[in-house]
Amino acid sequence: MAQRPEETELPSEKVQPSEVKALGATVEVDPLQESDKTDSDSSHAPQYDFTSDEFKNIPELVQTVCGFEDDPSATVLTFRSIILSAIFCTIGSVVSQLSYFRTTYAPFPVFFVILASDPLGRFMARVLPKRKVGLGRFSFSLNPGPWSSKEHAIVGIAANAGSQGQWATFLPTNAALYYNITMNPAVALFFGWGSALLGFAFAAMVRPILIDDPEFIFPLSLQQVTLYRSMDPKNKTDDEKARSRQQMKMFYILLLAIFVWQFLPEYLFPFVGSLAPLCWFASRNHNVNFIGAGRGGMGLLNITLNWSNITSTVVTYPYSVQVIIFSTFVLTCWILIPIAYFGNIWGSPTYNIMSNSVFQKNGSAYPFNDLIYLDSNGLQHVNETKYEEVGLAYSGAQYTWQTFMWFASYLSSYVWCALFLGPKIWKIWKARKQTGRYHQDRLSKIIQKYPGITWWEWVLLTIIPIGILLGVVVSRAIYMPIWTYFVALGFGAAAMLPMSFVYAMSGFSMKVGYFNELIYGYMIDAPGSSRHPLGQLAYRIISGNVWYDARIVLEDQKIGHYLHIPPRDVVGIQIIANILALPINYGVMRWVLATKFDYVSGREKDPLGQWTGQEFASYNTAGIQYALLGPRKLFESDYYKPILWGFLAGAAAPVVFWLLHRKWPRARFDLWNTTIFFASAATFYGNLSTGPFTTFLVGTFTNFFLFRYRRKFWNKWAYISGAALDTGFNANLLFIFIFLGTTGAKMVHWWGNNADSVERCFAL
Repeated sequence: MAQRPEETELPSEKVQPSEVKALGATVEVDPLQESDKTDSDSSHAPQYDFTSDEFKNIPELVQTVCGFEDDPSATVLTFRSIILSAIFCTIGSVVSQLSYFRTTYAPFPVFFVILASDPLGRFMARVLPKRKVGLGRFSFSLNPGPWSSKEHAIVGIAANAGSQGQWATFLPTNAALYYNITMNPAVALFFGWGSALLGFAFAAMVRPILIDDPEFIFPLSLQQVTLYRSMDPKNKTDDEKARSRQQMKMFYILLLAIFVWQFLPEYLFPFVGSLAPLCWFASRNHNVNFIGAGRGGMGLLNITLNWSNITSTVVTYPYSVQVIIFSTFVLTCWILIPIAYFGNIWGSPTYNIMSNSVFQKNGSAYPFNDLIYLDSNGLQHVNETKYEEVGLAYSGAQYTWQTFMWFASYLSSYVWCALFLGPKIWKIWKARKQTGRYHQDRLSKIIQKYPGITWWEWVLLTIIPIGILLGVVVSRAIYMPIWTYFVALGFGAAAMLPMSFVYAMSGFSMKVGYFNELIYGYMIDAPGSSRHPLGQLAYRIISGNVWYDARIVLEDQKIGHYLHIPPRDVVGIQIIANILALPINYGVMRWVLATKFDYVSGREKDPLGQWTGQEFASYNTAGIQYALLGPRKLFESDYYKPILWGFLAGAAAPVVFWLLHRKWPRARFDLWNTTIFFASAATFYGNLSTGPFTTFLVGTFTNFFLFRYRRKFWNKWAYISGAALDTGFNANLLFIFIFLGTTGAKMVHWWGNNADSVERCFAL
């Protein structure tokens, strides 16, 4: 199952143009950048002395990718760019919101926006009248002149910002799915807007360090900058223009091909989405079906022809990371699951090993709603009498060791960073103190010519979301004790610098996992505290998940820094995109709940194994265990007590690999990043285990064989192909949503769409 790309690390002292040394891996930055300095015609760009004071602090990779000349007259926020921003922001918010309810996740591809918005912008520049709309100080021209590269970039930044945050939907979704609560839309939207703007406030705290300092390169930002500059005619020779035309032609061919193909696994012929050969030879044998099934089984030798189960991670993830991810899949699905399942251990088969729900001791569904009661003040508490009757909330073996792995991953990220990156961190910190408050590198000098966000504006941008969220919390509509809200703000703010630092240098996004739930559970484990699981989810969003928004905010602001876009324009379009996207997210969420409720709530099984809402189920399980019952009850039991050893495993594993790397550096033990390993092992495969085997086969071909032995071919086609295939899949998903999903049209059952089992594993 595809995961959001989140793994990589610090560059070496002198970065080579095609790679960044990562947190245990080598992260390939878009190879198109290599031609930027080596192949470009000198008549297109001035030559610089990269040994001068203006460039000596700029890493070589940034020197390779970025331009160092600016046109202050270039248009940025225009009627054209705002209209296109709204269009792509809307598309992105719809697609990304739909993905959250699905088992597989293909992120909305910003590369598609970059490639599609440029010709649309040029078309608008040709056809729009050069007419001025008079609105006083807000007057603007419909067509202020030629389409600029800065307009192009601002559209991509807006689309990226608008397709990320869905915090307005998580609380009302879980409230409806599990507690029969219809949350007030105003509460949901204001909680979402407050959370999104809080991401800006958190980002503002570290912005002067991470955005202004050239040492913090943001590798994922550089990938996008490479594509923006490659599409700018000012930066192209004739050969590069011909190359771009070939790439664009291939992009649209692959986009159309995958768009048409996806109708088969997603609608017409779902059998091809999970080819389970073991089931074909023993379709009535339960054990063989369990081993071979990709839906509700181990997925041994299971092949998928559904791109949503593969995605462009086969290109964007370096091969070493793909090896780690596949090895954890083998450990989880092909070793641990059969040991637990066939050995009847770790609670199996009493607790369904392929479920992330909670159970009573006898294996029946846990009646968590019966344990909640309201006092005279409207606070939610645990009915201790009922609890004594039903007992502890148990989970299946897979979910239980997933929690162990999340604890290990959280601590491993800090220990790994300290051991492998500590010397680099210390060197950068000392260099920054010597540099002084204002950076004098070429990029900083260019951006300093534009007015930035004032200190008072940042203060206002901090006070507003804190006030909005406080109002929501005080209303008790999200079941969260008021005093825990301020603790959540503290934990969220404290995590910003260490997490953002690693992400800025590497592209690796450290995940909080269930650590914040653990803290929240101990805080409210006292008489008189509100213990509703939805309060735990609200705390999780504020103290942890908001960082994911802040990460995207910083990443896009770094793009603006590299492309010399006025900071006020970048921040402004990001805020507008978030405000626009959240109501769309909410509307899509309501549609899914209205049409797919039985599937995503678990009342019925989706025959395609896609509309499972398993992420929301995991949130609810964590809320029951850490909020409703509390970690004290949880870890007093022998069943859950071993989970706490995850912290020790996370602390010890990086030390072992660090010692091995120091002893045998040529063996490259540093590539076996324990944080990536634990985080990947924490992936839940209960509803869908088809995909990882196929992904590894495709990734071995693309990022091992082609990258190593056909490098020129890989450089030209890899990233453009991945972007095209992801884009075609998302376009198909949107088409099915609009034209088939809203009309209730269903495919008839036939051999390739069997009513009992689309992959023909009938014994399950």
